[in-house]
Amino acid sequence: MAFLALGLAAQLVLAPQPEKVDLAARWEPVVLHTTVLLTGVRYAESYLYPHPFAEGNFEWIFERYRDAYTHWPLFDSDKPAFEWDGDSWRINVIGHGLLGSELYTRARICHFGWAGSLAFAVGSTVAWEFVFEANGSRPSALDLVYTPLSGMLLGEARYFLYRTAQSITSPTARNVLSAIADPFGEMERHWLGSPC
Repeated sequence: MAFLALGLAAQLVLAPQPEKVDLAARWEPVVLHTTVLLTGVRYAESYLYPHPFAEGNFEWIFERYRDAYTHWPLFDSDKPAFEWDGDSWRINVIGHGLLGSELYTRARICHFGWAGSLAFAVGSTVAWEFVFEANGSRPSALDLVYTPLSGMLLGEARYFLYRTAQSITSPTARNVLSAIADPFGEMERHWLGSPC
């Protein structure tokens, strides 16, 4: 197992780096994509869970933000695994894993490298927990750690699949495989002309 982890780490570190890309061409699509993604998820969350996420009472909202910034993130070790923050394991394992992989994959495809993509996923997760979601619930220690780490694992697999797709000569097969690996990115590249 240690050899597998060491091999993966060596592959990530020693892999050829992509050509230099304009800084704005890297950051703009990633930041825009992430802002739209987190805003869309937040609206879906307020629809699915009106209490506490659709509360319009400013006192309630202020109290939630105060709790978020004055208390440690939630973690109750007496609860079942992956429910330590009070959410179901499905939301934590599947939902946050997919969110993390989307954050990581977008940055990875836009030439951030694996370390930069992980850092971007960490920063986006902190923004999600302390800005987007904190007006409804206290940040979760599990989400702050699990979202970027699971996002890196799943995101690196998606990135590998995407890079593999780019070497396929058949346009149909290349487009299908690219859409499987990065569906939102493919839509952005085809419909909005995103550079990455």
